[in-house]
Amino acid sequence: QVQLMESGGGLVQPGGSLRLSCTASGFALSHYHIGWFRQAPGKEREGISCITSGDGATYYASSVKGRFTISRDKAGNAVVLQMNSLKPEDTAVYYCITSARWWGLSAGTMCSRPEGAVWGQGTQVTVSS
Repeated sequence: QVQLMESGGGLVQPGGSLRLSCTASGFALSHYHIGWFRQAPGKEREGISCITSGDGATYYASSVKGRFTISRDKAGNAVVLQMNSLKPEDTAVYYCITSARWWGLSAGTMCSRPEGAVWGQGTQVTVSS
């Protein structure tokens, strides 16, 4: 069974940093395009960063560009979202996802098309003083 798992969420003060990790069971994560999405209470789901397999092309939503960095670990076993300069509006449940429908798409397009994706259980990020 294909599963994705997020870790690394928590409570952090504004301006702080967190590092989220996405790992997988049932398939080799390094072979798949991966996206990070988030959803805050009362807000629409947002694709914030995506990375392709192979060339590792990346995309960032304007809301996180310059503050968040997506990458794959050297072993290819995890996709990491490094989040710096966190703001209260970054508070949300963060999910990593992948979709078989993403093959051939750019990282930016992937982040706008979560339909049919496999989702992790999510990890809560709370930015508050």
